[in-house]
Amino acid sequence: MRSISLFLKLVRWPNLLFILLTQFLFQYCVINPLMLRYSIGPLVELRNFLMIATAYQLIAAAGYIINDYFDVPIDLVNKPHKVFITQGISKRTALALYIAMNVTAILLSISLSNPLPLICVIISIVLLFMYSAFLKKSFLTGNVLVSGITASAVLVLFMMVEQRFRYLQMATLLYTGFAFLLSFAREVIKDLEDIGGDRLHGGQTMAIVLSDAVVRYIVVLNLFCMIILLGVIQPYLWGGNLWTRVLSVYIILLVMIPLIRIILKVFKAKACADYNRLSGSIKIVMLMGILSMLFVQYI
Repeated sequence: MRSISLFLKLVRWPNLLFILLTQFLFQYCVINPLMLRYSIGPLVELRNFLMIATAYQLIAAAGYIINDYFDVPIDLVNKPHKVFITQGISKRTALALYIAMNVTAILLSISLSNPLPLICVIISIVLLFMYSAFLKKSFLTGNVLVSGITASAVLVLFMMVEQRFRYLQMATLLYTGFAFLLSFAREVIKDLEDIGGDRLHGGQTMAIVLSDAVVRYIVVLNLFCMIILLGVIQPYLWGGNLWTRVLSVYIILLVMIPLIRIILKVFKAKACADYNRLSGSIKIVMLMGILSMLFVQYI
């Protein structure tokens, strides 16, 4: 039982459920309802969805494993209570799990008739390795890579659709942009939280290269862009039916206002615990944004 518990902690099982929820809601509350409404087909088969969703679960889990594999020295400084490799799971076992998961993800993607998801999976695997091995401690590049891979969980489902009509393109762009911008802000905040261990091991993250004030303004600008993006679509939502107005109120109350509160807290954060809470708050906003997909099917 202890081995299973350590494995689940290593692969960040709550984050895996987060990814699965995102893909499930986007497929069955956004893509399928829109295609049925505009009589556009064929719908993505359940088997194909399960294949790509499982593949993404595997590459995400493998990404967490290889990240921890390379980060053992840094994590011993930043978060010693969250070191699982060498303290319960051997490096050899971790590497074997990493390889097995990625190979399985590729095999699942190959079974799909559409080659685009396979390409997306392979690129994600390569980039996650590059990030963990070489780019995590680099200036900006690592943050952009992780944010892009996070956003690709939505984009890959769009790639599986044969007829990509306008409304689906708009929905994909909005949710992909939402995922990218919030993930980027969260990654930068995590750099601020981990600055001690990163600096000790020669890191060149934005939190180290730039001043604390500049990094805070980057986070704020990023979140402000998200608020502007959501604000722009409000008139269109209010001009629709009852459900679009409900969605508008939902976005204002559970996404935009919390983002404003986070912006105010960014300037007050000083200790690692403050940055940890900010990271958690952004994750909650991301969840609220994902749950907004429940309303799209009624629009």
